[in-house]
Amino acid sequence: MNFSVSRWWGIVRKEFLQLRRDRITFAMIVGIPIMQMALFGFAINTDPKHLPTALSIADESEFTRSFIAALQSSQYFKIVATAPTPAGARRLLAEGKVLFVLDVPAGFTRDLVKGARPSLLMEADATDSQAVTAALGALPSIVQSALQKDLVGPLSPLAQQAGAYDVTVHRLYNPEGITQYNVVPGLMGVILTMTMVVMTGLAITRERERGTMENLLASPVLPIEVTTGKIVPYVAIGLLQATIILLSARFVFGVPIVGSVVVLYIGALLFIGATLAVGIMLSSVAQNQLQGVQLAFFYFLPNILLSGFMFPFPGMPRWAQLIGNVLPLTYFNRLVRGVMLKGAGWSESWQQFWPMLLFMIVMTAVAVRFYKRTLD
Repeated sequence: MNFSVSRWWGIVRKEFLQLRRDRITFAMIVGIPIMQMALFGFAINTDPKHLPTALSIADESEFTRSFIAALQSSQYFKIVATAPTPAGARRLLAEGKVLFVLDVPAGFTRDLVKGARPSLLMEADATDSQAVTAALGALPSIVQSALQKDLVGPLSPLAQQAGAYDVTVHRLYNPEGITQYNVVPGLMGVILTMTMVVMTGLAITRERERGTMENLLASPVLPIEVTTGKIVPYVAIGLLQATIILLSARFVFGVPIVGSVVVLYIGALLFIGATLAVGIMLSSVAQNQLQGVQLAFFYFLPNILLSGFMFPFPGMPRWAQLIGNVLPLTYFNRLVRGVMLKGAGWSESWQQFWPMLLFMIVMTAVAVRFYKRTLD
């Protein structure tokens, strides 16, 4: 049989017609490049600025006010809270509400005027060393700009010294800036997201393609029973994966587990439930397994880029942070890093629990809503 252009062109037309009818695949063809360009072009920032900073000021004077103004003028630091005591400011740091705490000790102005070279204390949350390195590197120039403004007139001889005052930096939770301390805990959420969404994303579409969906539809079961029943077996798989990752983090990479393992597992259980609910929802929407995989990838991409796993969350633009705050991986990353590196307990972790629980409930409701009681 010889090659026929007409037969060949008929097959080409058929493929184009199938693509046009497959709306989800066509949306992926257009949507994924647009999403990647938007995320990588606008949302990703490796030099984050306007980082949340808390103040603990025991000596307020024109010198301290000038230094704080210089901090904000550098655009690296954004004052968002003032605590009456250093312990209160440090609690904000432990809860993840701020990345820096500036502690101005009592007697700072007196020692400065005497030429005793007092120190300011800057404490930094170094769990994500990439997020704070650039800001801490800018501190010497910030000190110098404040000195040039304040040390004039009778105080000008102090400006000739190596430094009328300095800033002592304490990198908390990861003082050596070990990359594995930040990356390995975050991998737990990334791996669970990838595996849980893909596995459950094929759960219902697999039934349709194997021809077993008819038996399921003929059974006296409710949509909520089908969707939740398909999730439960994967919960055990997810907990097994979490255990493997925790053991590897501790004994292979040497990542400490400072906080409660019970809190960590409860958070993992909520996150697994939220992720599985997404997979079931995507499986209810998709018409075949290919669409299920495509939708899973479409969900996975913003998770890995906007959750704070790869790039500092505070450095993202506001619109990207709003999207990230919807994703359960954002809260799970904060929870895991908080428990493992900061020793966060119940009081510091509850604010990460309830968004994941709410997300799981909403996704389960959407999955039930789109569950089809018929094959067509």
